[in-house]
Amino acid sequence: MPSCDPGPAPACLPTKTFRSYLPRCHRTYSCVHCRAHLAKHDELISKSFQGSHGRAYLFNSVVNVGCGPAEQRLLLTGLHSVADIFCESCKTTLGWKYEQAFETSQKYKEGKYIIEMSHMVKDNGWD
Repeated sequence: MPSCDPGPAPACLPTKTFRSYLPRCHRTYSCVHCRAHLAKHDELISKSFQGSHGRAYLFNSVVNVGCGPAEQRLLLTGLHSVADIFCESCKTTLGWKYEQAFETSQKYKEGKYIIEMSHMVKDNGWD
């Protein structure tokens, strides 16, 4: 079994400091723009979501992400209170956080995160 020790950064790449680094032994999703870690594959709930600009994934938790103010939006599945989320490193808007769902069938989304596929890249052990 591989070690979860992040180990030293490769010498040939410029060093960036992110708030959180996910262990190398986990398959991860990173920001396509700056490569900041965003989520572990283990936190993926669903690949069947629609973002503002295309397909998106629903995650239970994320890292290196900031949150804007909550606002009510009428989405495909009804009215929700959501807050845009952005990469803490490069400030790119990635998707949103579900703060509140107003329909009972959508309550499972509360506290979860949508990240659009166009803003993510897969890292670590996807072969």
